[in-house]
Amino acid sequence: MSTSSPFLARLAQGPVLADGAMGTLLFSRGVGYERCFDELNLSQPGLIEGIHREYLTAGAELIETNTFGANAIRLATHGLQDKARVIARQGVKVARNAREIVGTTAFVAGSMGPLGSHVEPFGDIAVAEAEKAFRGQAEGLLEGGLDVFLLETFQDLNEILAAIRAIRSISTEVPIVAQMTFGLDGKTRYGHTP
Repeated sequence: MSTSSPFLARLAQGPVLADGAMGTLLFSRGVGYERCFDELNLSQPGLIEGIHREYLTAGAELIETNTFGANAIRLATHGLQDKARVIARQGVKVARNAREIVGTTAFVAGSMGPLGSHVEPFGDIAVAEAEKAFRGQAEGLLEGGLDVFLLETFQDLNEILAAIRAIRSISTEVPIVAQMTFGLDGKTRYGHTP
């Protein structure tokens, strides 16, 4: 990983103030949970950009793209599996545009969440299939010009490692923030510990 990353240099100085939930705000603005939030990057980019601008105006130093579920497996539930790359790329472009309009140097983090279905050995998705889905999403994010990959709310160590391998197969320079979700017992749903 490059030590010349502006994100890593900023992180070395101390905590970075990030934005908050995208989905919660979309729901509060009338977007139903049955909608594909990621697809809004294409059909309602102004709505997404406006939310990014609000976070930036409030002082966020890092904003996450609206791409949490922009992988082929999760998008398939909406018939959008072939649009993963373009939705991810557009998600970065919308965030970068908001950053430019506000006139800040905030970082754009490419949000990547779990596939929405279980990876082997806990489910039917082969690790190679998982890596392919994450790679398509990561390629779109990279093409859009993100500053950092942000993997979030993973509970399966096998799945997050597949996402990391997919990212590293296309980029060794862009930093990765990899987050997992743990219960009060200090374990994930699958029994993984920190």
